[in-house]
Amino acid sequence: MATYLDFENKIKQIEEDILVAKSRSDDHAVEILEKKLEKEVEKTFKNLNDYQKLQLARHPDRPYALDYIRGLLTDAYEIHGDRHYVDDNAIVCFLGYIGQQKVMVIGEQKGRGTKNKLKRNFGMPSPEGYRKALRCAKMAEKFDIPILMLVDTPGAYPGIGAEERNQSEAIAKNLYEFSNLKTPTISVVIGEGGSGGALAISVADKLAMMRYSVYAVISPEGCAAILWNDPSHAETAANSLKITAEALKNLELIDDVINEPLIGAHKRKEIAIQALGDYFLNSLKELKELSVEERLNKRYEKLMNLGKFESDKK
Repeated sequence: MATYLDFENKIKQIEEDILVAKSRSDDHAVEILEKKLEKEVEKTFKNLNDYQKLQLARHPDRPYALDYIRGLLTDAYEIHGDRHYVDDNAIVCFLGYIGQQKVMVIGEQKGRGTKNKLKRNFGMPSPEGYRKALRCAKMAEKFDIPILMLVDTPGAYPGIGAEERNQSEAIAKNLYEFSNLKTPTISVVIGEGGSGGALAISVADKLAMMRYSVYAVISPEGCAAILWNDPSHAETAANSLKITAEALKNLELIDDVINEPLIGAHKRKEIAIQALGDYFLNSLKELKELSVEERLNKRYEKLMNLGKFESDKK
């Protein structure tokens, strides 16, 4: 059963009317209602605020990493474990092909349904998850296989066990190692990119975001709790944090925005999956035109330019 957000109520009603008209075989009514639906979608989704985009990024029907992997990869083979502690199910790693291109895909998986959410720890990786990601990235580098990273997490797991196993060190090591990988790397925020949990698999030659994804140093709820001691101010925080793809592109913190369908990836999953696949292949073609040294230099320059600002003083 489809899930609708508050601002999608009019769309929900029109879609229900279309189903009723189809059940009556009233083709004329269906045609009129579909045109009405198209206008309502354009009116609603072209005027979303940042908090509404955050809601879309967290939409329970939104495609997760495994949806993209299953939709894009052929001859897929899953790689498990970090060779040190255990297999973290919040991070999934697959070796396979996108088209004719061999690729290593590393993604954060939230899970659907209570049982699966618990298995995936709600998409919050532990240190062993980041170490698994690094192990697979190093394997890809050894065999000159490009890497695609799919970011979708509220943040790294903050539990006592994760801290005991050096969560911050695992994230820091990934930042360092991924910045020096010799193989082409492309990272895409597909949903929610939260704090260091997202950053640990975001250092890449190309960093892109799906149209309705978000990327932030802290969740709006956390920000509201710190600034106002009241999480109910989350909407105000979200509209101030500059967490959307368009805002971050304007600030030059990401490279590209992938145009998922206007109505959202949760409604047109196949189109969104194909858009991401096309972006990966086109970006990889561009990166392969550079030598390893040129790619590493460009990656370094990009990382060093993060957070730059221009002073008004002359």
